[in-house]
Amino acid sequence: MTSAVVFAYHNVGYRCLSVLLDQGVKVLLVVTHEDNPRETIWFESVAGLARLHGIPVITPQDPNVADVISRIAGLQPDFIFSFYYRLMLKPPLLGSAARGAFNMHGSLLPKYRGRVPVNWAIIKGERETGVTLHAMTEKPDNGAIIDQQAVPILENDTAIEVFNKVTVAAEMTLHRALPRLVAGTAQYRPQDLTQGGYFGGRKPEDGVIDWRDSAANIHNLVRGVAPPYPGASTRIGGKPSRVLRTLRESTSCHADGPALRIDQDRLVARCGDGNELRILELEVAGVPVTPEDFQRQFGQSVRLV
Repeated sequence: MTSAVVFAYHNVGYRCLSVLLDQGVKVLLVVTHEDNPRETIWFESVAGLARLHGIPVITPQDPNVADVISRIAGLQPDFIFSFYYRLMLKPPLLGSAARGAFNMHGSLLPKYRGRVPVNWAIIKGERETGVTLHAMTEKPDNGAIIDQQAVPILENDTAIEVFNKVTVAAEMTLHRALPRLVAGTAQYRPQDLTQGGYFGGRKPEDGVIDWRDSAANIHNLVRGVAPPYPGASTRIGGKPSRVLRTLRESTSCHADGPALRIDQDRLVARCGDGNELRILELEVAGVPVTPEDFQRQFGQSVRLV
C-alpha cells in the first residue's frame, strides 16, 4: 500500500486529504496548524478530518526541527504531500520520502509563485487562475509541474468565490494525477521561471484604497480582499471605513476629483480616472451603511482621498 505524510491546512488541504483517503493511500501522519484566534476561521478543519479517520496529528510551530524530521523519517513514507500548508519544508524533510515530495499551489505556475496567489491574481486583474501540482524543492514553488487545472475569474468574482473554484480544481487535479504518481508514470515538466514572478504576503496597509487610481484597479482590490479577508479600507468623512463589495459601472463622470455620492438611491464612487464604481457593501466606523444612511450622515456626496 502506498503511504504518505501530509502537511495540510485550509479547504484545499481538507479536500486533497480526502482524495488521498479515497484512493487508498495510507496516511501515516498529518502535520497541520493550530487555528489562530485572531484569524477568521471560515474553512474546514484538516485536523478534524484526520482524527475522524484515526490518523495521528501534530501541529509544530516549526516542522523542520530535529524531532519532527526524525519522526517522519522513521515512518518511511513513500510520498510527502503539502496542501496549503503555510510553512516551508527544508531538504531534510523533503528527502525523507522515498518517492518524492509534492505541493499543490493555488496558481498556474510559474505565475504567482509565493504567498496568497488567489488574492494576488484578482488584484492584478487576471481573468484566469488555477492550481498546480508540482515537485517540491528547497526554493518555493519552482519544482517541476506534474499537473494543472485552470479556472475562470469573472469580472465581479470575489476572493472567496475564486478560492472555492480553486479548491475544486485542486481536488480534480490530485484525483487525476495521483494514480500516475503511484504508478511511477507521472510526467515532470520543468518550469520556465521567466514567465512568472514571486509575490509575498499582504499586510493591512496593502488593502488601503487609493481613490486616485482607476476604477478597474480599485474594483480588483476590493474583490481581492473582500470578506472573509479583511476588506479594502479607506476613510469617509474622516471615519475609518471598509468597502466590501463593488460593481463595475459603464458610466463615467468628468467632475473634479474622487468622490462618493448618491445617484438614484445608489452609492457610487467616482475614481481617479473619471470612471465610477457602484458600492454594494460599505461599513463606516464598523457599521453597515445603506445609501439612506449615507445621505443622512454625509448628504449627497463626500470627497474621497
